[in-house]
Amino acid sequence: MSLRTRTRRLLAWSALAVAGALALSGCGAITTGSPAASNSADGGFQVADYIQKRVDDGEPLRIKLSYHDPSLAFATPIKAGMEKAGKEFGVDVQLIGPTGGDAAKQVSELQTLIQQQAVDGLAVSSASSDALKPVIAQAYEAGIPIISFNTDNPDSDQMAFVGQDLVGSGEAEAKELVSVLGEGATGKVVVFSLDTGAGWSHDRFSGFEAGIKGSGLEIVGPVNVGNEPSAAYNIVESTMTGQSGVVAIAGLDCCSTTAAAKWVDQSGNAGKITMVGFDLLSATAGYIKDGVQSFTISQNPSEQGYQAVKVLADFLQKGTPIESVDTGAQFITQANLAEATVED
Repeated sequence: MSLRTRTRRLLAWSALAVAGALALSGCGAITTGSPAASNSADGGFQVADYIQKRVDDGEPLRIKLSYHDPSLAFATPIKAGMEKAGKEFGVDVQLIGPTGGDAAKQVSELQTLIQQQAVDGLAVSSASSDALKPVIAQAYEAGIPIISFNTDNPDSDQMAFVGQDLVGSGEAEAKELVSVLGEGATGKVVVFSLDTGAGWSHDRFSGFEAGIKGSGLEIVGPVNVGNEPSAAYNIVESTMTGQSGVVAIAGLDCCSTTAAAKWVDQSGNAGKITMVGFDLLSATAGYIKDGVQSFTISQNPSEQGYQAVKVLADFLQKGTPIESVDTGAQFITQANLAEATVED
């Protein structure tokens, strides 16, 4: 039975399957992602002829992960997980994307791959879900299996999502912060993000708002800091200079977290202002160890890279249904820091 025939049969019931969940040690998995896509015009996804031929001829599959900014430290463990899966499943893998997070350049790069038939499977992570919706549709229509990873693209033609539930993780961050501050705590919580205009930031912040609701705490922000370290620190510093009554700071990502934690440390506010955030860069690990930061939430980027390749390779090589995978949310504190994996 050809891959195309198996695809039609498997996607029929795969679209109804519950999204797969991956439980991490010490944390509960969060259900996330979108079901396998369906094309109402033709009744289902059809693998491109050139991909089918490569599969039939036993040629190494070409799977590319397009990350919205490979220059970010978070991309390093993603690449490591991707390469591990590439070796394990015998596929050629590559991490691509625009340095600096230029959505237009990311779209252009993907369109070139599609037009030149230079890829057999795609996983995309976008700073803006709206920006990639058209090119996701182009890939799907061209018969290229396409999923999202790290950042979701809901309401697009993606066939699955591999990553963390962003809304759920934002809510979890806020609820844990409320718990750390203690019952009845009042005051301001300043929230920082490296890109407040990005879809992932909106999702995570909306979850954070839901988690804070009813606590008596007042949210300030989110404040955009960008991804250049010195500029991000300066923005944090200027923002905090104009605030009073702040009891906590929350970062929504790796870079705003490290910038804000650096300010807490250098301003002498460690132990006075509770600092929380996302991801486990080496700097963040140091701040947690030193008591500057209470906790961070790891989204297991190496597993995101690994599972994105695995989902596509299993589909192309075995006809396994494409399903979403939740890489979970793990709270890292001083208590479990020694067992955690640093993400840069």
